[in-house]
Amino acid sequence: MTSQNTSTPEASDMSRPTAPTQTPKVVKERAGRRRLVGRIVNETQNEGRAKQTVVVEVIRRARDPFYTKYVKHKKKFHAHDENNEYRKNDVVEIRACRPRSKTKRWEVVRLIERPPEV
Repeated sequence: MTSQNTSTPEASDMSRPTAPTQTPKVVKERAGRRRLVGRIVNETQNEGRAKQTVVVEVIRRARDPFYTKYVKHKKKFHAHDENNEYRKNDVVEIRACRPRSKTKRWEVVRLIERPPEV
């Protein structure tokens, strides 16, 4: 009752020519870009302001080594706004990028929170 069956799936796969498999192109984004979250502080509706530029104030809290209390540290960053879509008091995320001007080394990535209109 032993039968020699050579048409097993493994044997038939080996005899069939296989097409080369195409690997999808993987686009790698640069890793390690610093990201910060802050609030836009400049007036974006003025006529004479710099176009495609917003000033983002980032507030971080650090512990004072001597007094051991938390202190706020504020710093302003000039960020690139490609479509002029962000307004004053918007909370946005910025990411480090190549230098775009003398003071601009950041770009706005996304809107996190927009305050309600008054």
